[in-house]
Amino acid sequence: MIHRTRAAAIRDRKGQPFATITAYDAAFGRAAEAAGIDLILVGDSLGNVVLGYPSTVSVTLEDMERHGAAVVRGTERSHICIDMPFMSYEASNEDAIRNAGRLIRCGAQSVKLEGGVERAERLAAVVNAGIPVIAHIGVGPQTAALDRGFRRRKDRDRLLADADAIAAAGAFAVVLEMVDHEIAREITQRIPIPTIGIGSGGGCDAQILVLYDLLGFSSFIPPFAKPYVNLFDVVTGAMRHYADDVAAGRDPSDGPSERKV
Repeated sequence: MIHRTRAAAIRDRKGQPFATITAYDAAFGRAAEAAGIDLILVGDSLGNVVLGYPSTVSVTLEDMERHGAAVVRGTERSHICIDMPFMSYEASNEDAIRNAGRLIRCGAQSVKLEGGVERAERLAAVVNAGIPVIAHIGVGPQTAALDRGFRRRKDRDRLLADADAIAAAGAFAVVLEMVDHEIAREITQRIPIPTIGIGSGGGCDAQILVLYDLLGFSSFIPPFAKPYVNLFDVVTGAMRHYADDVAAGRDPSDGPSERKV
């Protein structure tokens, strides 16, 4: 019987570098698992890179359930963590537990929610309900526009307090987004759970990238995310080749024609 990677196994990787990635559908979930990545985040970044919204605020719980379940169906062994979207956990502990439970029912092994000291009680409530949680501090995309925007976080005292609070509340890992590199390194050395950096330097235990940024497919790629391939041009070129063949009266079932350089 195939077993998925458990939260405890990820927590035990403290001090051992590992890669994580986002995915939003069965095909890319399968590809991530085939690449040996066994912690996949179904991020609410799907609002930007898949659904075309200007921010993650418009993403609904139903969106996360649908895309999360698709990634689950495309994988067998990977630990699937699903983001709790904006306003699915802020109102009360009861709402947080109920909505986290919905994501677990669609196949997730854990959920992720944003916030530090101000969300520690909420995080603890979900953990105490038996649901593993990854925390997220530094820049929080769901509330960045209401706070200080997408600027690198350098408030050491606040960040250390946030890290201490979420670790004490029971998170098994934490995403550090756009945190000053030295502060991120200090947090990594300070707390007993793995830190997963995005734009926070190499001092974190792990790293995560938005899948479409890694593939060069996003319309906007942040400066800390250097694409590993320009898949946008590859895909656009293939579709242009197909369109040219059809325009020339060729049958696509015969395969692509030779292209003239």
